[in-house]
Amino acid sequence: MTIDPEASPPRPPGRPRSREADEAILGAALDLLIERGMGATSIEQIARRAGVTRATVYRRFPNLTDLLVRAIEWEYQNTQPEALSWPDVPAMIRDWAGQLSVPRSRRLIRRLYGTVDDLPELLRAYDTAHGSHRGRAVRSTLEQARTTGQLPPHTDPETLQLILSGAALQHLAAYPDTTEPKDIEAYFLAVLRQVGFPAASPSPSRRSTQR
Repeated sequence: MTIDPEASPPRPPGRPRSREADEAILGAALDLLIERGMGATSIEQIARRAGVTRATVYRRFPNLTDLLVRAIEWEYQNTQPEALSWPDVPAMIRDWAGQLSVPRSRRLIRRLYGTVDDLPELLRAYDTAHGSHRGRAVRSTLEQARTTGQLPPHTDPETLQLILSGAALQHLAAYPDTTEPKDIEAYFLAVLRQVGFPAASPSPSRRSTQR
């Protein structure tokens, strides 16, 4: 019988893990999720892709769900708060366009939403690690745009955020992953124009009437 050196003997409590092995496993899990989807991803495949044994994976993660949740958290761990702060709506849209022009990012979001029924933990992990922070930043930017007059005064930032989120999901579903950033930016600006962005400045005669 061949003894797996990775599986025996167990490491003493408190011994530090190998960061390289951790990152290899998390990266492999994320890549397989993107490439094949949840249904075609397994611990065995992840271990093979990461170049470790199954015992090494199970020592760190008790099951596939926990591993994939941790992989999502790991993917977004380096997002800095300032990266989710935009001076105005055009800057926010340019940032969105840049991110949505990356094929890997597009495929990952589609995979996450595809697991909403079978493994909702993944979408919750994304929301906790990134989505909720991004949502607050978007609302703040839209509120500022309403205050400064870029958006009409009757604009509801929360509703507009939902409209933009829906537009983003529609783009992920209906447009090719090779779409250029400038075309994605134009797409979102076309949506915003439907709600009055940028708000038209009052004419001189109208301003004088309002005084």
